[in-house]
Amino acid sequence: MCKLGNARAGATRREFLKGTLAAGAGAMAGGGLLASASASTHAGEGRGDMPQHSGEAGRRVLIRGGHVLSMDDSVGDFERGDVLIEGNRIVAVGAELDPGDAEVIDARGRIVMPGFIDTHHHLFETALRSFLADGIMFDDGTPEGSPNYMDHILGKLTPVYRPEDVYINVLFGSLSQLDAGVTTVMDTSQIHHSPEHSDAAIEGLRNSARRSVFGYFEGQGERTQYPQDARRIREHYFATGEGRSADGLMTMVMGGEIYLPDHETAWALARELELPLAYHVVGSLGMAETFDALAASGKIEENHILIHMTGMSDTAWQAVRDAGAHVSLAVPIEMTMRHGTPPLMKTSELGILPSLSSDVECTMTADFFTQMRSTLTLQRMFVNELALQGEEQRPALLTSREVIRYATLGGARGLKLERRVGSLTPGKEADLLLLDAEAINVAPLNNVPGAVVTLMERSNVETVLVAGRIRKWRGQLLGADLSRLRDELTASRNYLFEAAGVDRRMFD
Repeated sequence: MCKLGNARAGATRREFLKGTLAAGAGAMAGGGLLASASASTHAGEGRGDMPQHSGEAGRRVLIRGGHVLSMDDSVGDFERGDVLIEGNRIVAVGAELDPGDAEVIDARGRIVMPGFIDTHHHLFETALRSFLADGIMFDDGTPEGSPNYMDHILGKLTPVYRPEDVYINVLFGSLSQLDAGVTTVMDTSQIHHSPEHSDAAIEGLRNSARRSVFGYFEGQGERTQYPQDARRIREHYFATGEGRSADGLMTMVMGGEIYLPDHETAWALARELELPLAYHVVGSLGMAETFDALAASGKIEENHILIHMTGMSDTAWQAVRDAGAHVSLAVPIEMTMRHGTPPLMKTSELGILPSLSSDVECTMTADFFTQMRSTLTLQRMFVNELALQGEEQRPALLTSREVIRYATLGGARGLKLERRVGSLTPGKEADLLLLDAEAINVAPLNNVPGAVVTLMERSNVETVLVAGRIRKWRGQLLGADLSRLRDELTASRNYLFEAAGVDRRMFD
């Protein structure tokens, strides 16, 4: 399967990268597709010009007069507050801060909050968006089971990916999420058919210039070097302090799927390289017995990231809570693709703080307003039904603030980034959003968390900062030639479906 295009993969990929990155020729230090600090700004409509050289050492920016939702109880919230940034870090959050020599961003009528954190996203599937909108995970013997994820996405399309397909899919999907306010992602990268595929995935993440966690999972074909290539990847890309990349924005997680016969090798490598370990736990795919055995043997650890956790036993859940392992939920996908019931009642009952994740765009959008609303309404449906049935012993109703906590601090803790991001806390890095609360779908603003979760969508994401650097300004993503990248993604899509022999079924 990797023979398709492999003979010329190296030269093609070099040409592709050269052409794509030409769009970022004036990029800031740190590379990728960032526009230079002198780039022209989007129409400010009287609200001031874009601060120059944001995120650079010593540069100070004051976000002034916004509705500040800090997600840090010790900092609090401010109906009208300021956030002072120096370089890549938050130095103060409060009311009427002295700007000193800081450049000022007028945040009146805007909600200022931490960026969203997606703990599980298969970015390599961006070109497959909506192909499986009505599909499920596996063939159940009915018309509903065709096409399905296991046979068509993993079985037919995934094997034909070239490194250049990996690169443009990861880059375009990352920029799309950044535009929607998702400042951090764990790329659950199951596309490691060769070391070149791995390098392409990392380059796509790096050139998006947002915060990311590279999840090194399995690949397919005769050239795959999973899991042993983890040593090379760790040493080459993540050898700086605390296992970060040279630009400080990337870290690494080891994938160790329990459905693989030799998953113990990947688990041992994770321990050797001091990496967190992530894996899917899906009851409808027959994983409950295996996971029960792991739980009974005490092999579930604090640095494990458990994706989905649908259909698991009470004993297994108790082991997860006792170990302090993290649970990543992809609620819309779990509901629509037959993973099993999203375990929101279990996390509520056991006091587990989960995170949210988008999973696969072949079936559902990756914006976090969709994730939050789905989570809020489903948990409240469960609890409301118990109340109507007269059940006195039931979890509390999930609130808008709590589901934002899942989408920010929950993700930061799950990815071991809570000391850096997840809240507007002095000392943390400045990954934050300005959301337009004066827009027609929100005004008048009456409740900040409620507006974020129940009213807003990606068009309300006006300005985005990552590590203090402005990446989106007044509705415009900076420094990316989206027209060119869209053409490259479309070309990749055309190749993938043709090489796999899969009909896109445009109206079926």
